[in-house]
Amino acid sequence: MDFIKQFFFSFICTIGFAIFFSIPKNSILKSGIAGAIGWVIYIQIANIFSSNILGVFCGALTVGILGEMLARNSKKPATVFIIPGIVPLVPGSGMYYTMLAITEKRFNDAANIGTETIFMAVAIAMGIIISSSLSKSIKRVKNKS
Repeated sequence: MDFIKQFFFSFICTIGFAIFFSIPKNSILKSGIAGAIGWVIYIQIANIFSSNILGVFCGALTVGILGEMLARNSKKPATVFIIPGIVPLVPGSGMYYTMLAITEKRFNDAANIGTETIFMAVAIAMGIIISSSLSKSIKRVKNKS
């Protein structure tokens, strides 16, 4: 049941940001599904391996791959699906708790939380970069043959 709740709320979150970013109407549901699947992958990997960083990387990689596939099918830029899709993965709470720890002069906590938050942000970027690179490599191979 928790799985369904996680999927539903991340779907709604992604759709909200897709509307906010003025995504074309016929792409909103697709970007919502990509974001929800990426979030569920993140939750599952983070729980299995006890690593938020690995979970975020796998979630972002999933969103990137889905975004590239959806872009090819709908003849739209991949960013239409990727940008709203990664929003649920952005470590907003980590940024908040880092700043809170700084204002409360708990600098060790701020350093620990801030470091994990930065690594999560880098993991998101790496997931998107790798998925984009894979897509371009596959296109090149298909065009040669």
